[in-house]
Amino acid sequence: MPSLQVITLGCSKNTVDTEHLLFQVQDAYELVPEKETRARVDVLLINTCGFIGDAKEQSIQVILEAAARKKTGEVGKLLVFGCLSQRYATELPVLIPEVDGWFGARDLAPLVQALGCEYRPSLEHRRVLTAPHRPYAFFKISEGCNRRCSYCAIPFIRGAHKSVPMEVLVSEAEQLAAQGIRELVIIAQDTTYYGLDLYGKRCLAELLQRLSAVEGIEWLRIHYSYPAEFPEDVLDQMATNPKVCRYMDIPLQHVSDRVLDKMHRHVDGAWTRELIRRMREKVPGVVLRTTLIVGHPGEREADFQELVEFVRESRFQRMGAFTYSEEEGTFGALHFKDSISAATKQRRLDALMEVQRGISLAYNQSRIGTEVRVLVDDFTDGTLVCRSEFESPEVDGEILVKYTAAAFDGVEPDSLVGKFLQVRITGADEYDLMAEVI
Repeated sequence: MPSLQVITLGCSKNTVDTEHLLFQVQDAYELVPEKETRARVDVLLINTCGFIGDAKEQSIQVILEAAARKKTGEVGKLLVFGCLSQRYATELPVLIPEVDGWFGARDLAPLVQALGCEYRPSLEHRRVLTAPHRPYAFFKISEGCNRRCSYCAIPFIRGAHKSVPMEVLVSEAEQLAAQGIRELVIIAQDTTYYGLDLYGKRCLAELLQRLSAVEGIEWLRIHYSYPAEFPEDVLDQMATNPKVCRYMDIPLQHVSDRVLDKMHRHVDGAWTRELIRRMREKVPGVVLRTTLIVGHPGEREADFQELVEFVRESRFQRMGAFTYSEEEGTFGALHFKDSISAATKQRRLDALMEVQRGISLAYNQSRIGTEVRVLVDDFTDGTLVCRSEFESPEVDGEILVKYTAAAFDGVEPDSLVGKFLQVRITGADEYDLMAEVI
């Protein structure tokens, strides 16, 4: 069999795309894990990101490194797909002619055929897990986006919103559960938009209910929720369904009315504050993660200070932020001047994250002495790496439990991966928690 290795860059949605692709071609290739180093691979496939400047630069660098390996014979055929090649379909083949084939983010069928296999639509939502040892999987419920945020290139890269039918998603969840997956991290460009195109209404709450009936799936975690027209029946599921984690990832981006208007977010600061209040009222103890942008064109110092105060008052348990990146083709690039200096953007980012560091530390310290159910993700260096319903994989901190044979009655630590434990929090830093098994 020829060997095939895939390098996946960018977000978790790309990981899902890679796993769907691998299922289609697995019978024709020896699949080489991404981190494995070999003297030669017959086919190297790079799944790229084209969202913001840093991600584009990383994708280009990885492609150039692969092209150099091809010249030395370490790589046979080199193929590239994903968001970057979707966005720059005409420019890239001219700039990097060493690549044997370019495919967009929506070109699964042509890519499968280029790999010498027959594309089978009935298997479109079957997956080869690229990290089969971990007990969670990212679970993409729709593709594309109908939003037109002024800074975002995703709609013209990924196309219009397209929901995956519920019965297909339930079947995929059943297959993942059979492979040992215990947690589904629900993702899309906008998860709360789910169902509008297929069913004429927002159906995320109904989908949660149906997925929670899948035997073996214990946790459902929601990411990438858009604040405008938020479907509050999702909060009802979170409050009453024990399988729906009391955790919400909701990228708010800003709170200043002026900046939100320029961003085309279709909400204002008052709506944003009221939504957070309702979330915490309806779901006591809910952990909120958000993402914010600093340095958007037109952001005055007063707008930024309003954002800082908003973070202080809202006390998000989890928060990420990044500086505005002008993306060609977006409304912002066409109509706004990116006049805020890089130094000012970085200063604002550093100041905002410094506020958040104190909030995160205080929240973690407040949990010392509490008992919580955790899922064991890994065992490394004598430590069980765990998470509770309040930590999302790969973006949040972890709960670390030292393993001793006595504490676990001699049970081998590797056999605990994928299991749930009851632990007591004993220590905390800014990101991680320490705990002991009860």
